[in-house]
Amino acid sequence: MTSGTISIDQERCKGCGLCPIVCPQHVIKIAEDQLNTKGYHPAQLIDPEHACTGCAICSLICPDVCITVFREPHRARMAAVPELSKEVI
Repeated sequence: MTSGTISIDQERCKGCGLCPIVCPQHVIKIAEDQLNTKGYHPAQLIDPEHACTGCAICSLICPDVCITVFREPHRARMAAVPELSKEVI
């Protein structure tokens, strides 16, 4: 499984609610207890360590371009699973 994380520019986020709807891992929510300087409840990543796969669907749907996606490099994933790092002959 791929691994990744996202960064949300909470000052630009208007809390439209699209990213939590489209996230297949359900790791984004609207911060109901937080307001940005514009008075909106911004989106936030719930579990930054484990659940995000870096699929980038949230980034594509964001109308204000607030979400940046970071993915783990392919080589690091291959090295983590020894069976995959062996050359196939």
